[in-house]
Amino acid sequence: MTDQQHLDLLRRIAEALERLAPPVAASGLETFVEGYLWLGKDGRLKPIRRITRVDLELLKGIEPQREALLDNTRRFMRGRRANNALLWGARGTGKSSLVKAVHATVCGEIADRNALALVEIQREDLASLPDLLTLLESAPSRRFIVLCDDLSFDAGDAAYKSLKAVLDGSLAGRPENVLFYATSNRRHLLARDMIENEQATAIHPGEAVEEKVSLSDRFGLRLGFHNQDQEGYLEMVLAYADHYGLPFAAEDLKRDALHWAMQRGSRSGRAAWQFIQSLPDPIGA
Repeated sequence: MTDQQHLDLLRRIAEALERLAPPVAASGLETFVEGYLWLGKDGRLKPIRRITRVDLELLKGIEPQREALLDNTRRFMRGRRANNALLWGARGTGKSSLVKAVHATVCGEIADRNALALVEIQREDLASLPDLLTLLESAPSRRFIVLCDDLSFDAGDAAYKSLKAVLDGSLAGRPENVLFYATSNRRHLLARDMIENEQATAIHPGEAVEEKVSLSDRFGLRLGFHNQDQEGYLEMVLAYADHYGLPFAAEDLKRDALHWAMQRGSRSGRAAWQFIQSLPDPIGA
């Protein structure tokens, strides 16, 4: 057999093996967008082509939190030191809206807005967080903010261990191109009755919940959110109305907005937004 025949044979063998090999599964990163949803069971990212959010300037009454998170995110995008962030507080006060608005703002400040992607992970998928980080680390030219919305842990829930190790407890740590943001209604990510129950039944009450409570301490940036007073709530309503050009008299808006908040028992940003959504379309619109 000649050398050329040997080469032809080897080429045919290689082509046959390539046909038999299973195709490489798509990770989702092949689609270059600014948002993804992590599908933990499938081990891949689902591209999100349009992230639903509001403009940063429309988030009223949370200016200190806004500036702190915006500065932290800008630092991360510039390759400087930045902290994982926990946004905690009452429901509907703008925690997740702020994360998405800050992401949009920073993306708008860079030449390639897809260079900073927002990746959402569900709480039930936290056990697969190390797999997600490995995938994101494989794209070092991009930066990622991993967001877990409405994060909390109940009795017997061990998912917090995966997150705790990733934040700063494991040997590998988190990749340099990844930052972790979480929102929660609980300051320590645990229900109060859960903390009290474990303290009451433990041999060493002070140590019983230390491991879980220390999880919140591993977020270098912790921002608290609270319901607005009446003035702050009305400011949000008027800002939304002005942004969308709604032709309603200010005093009428205030009166109806207060009645709306009273019915719902909340003067939150979410209540203000829902009130604006409830208004009839202007005549001729």
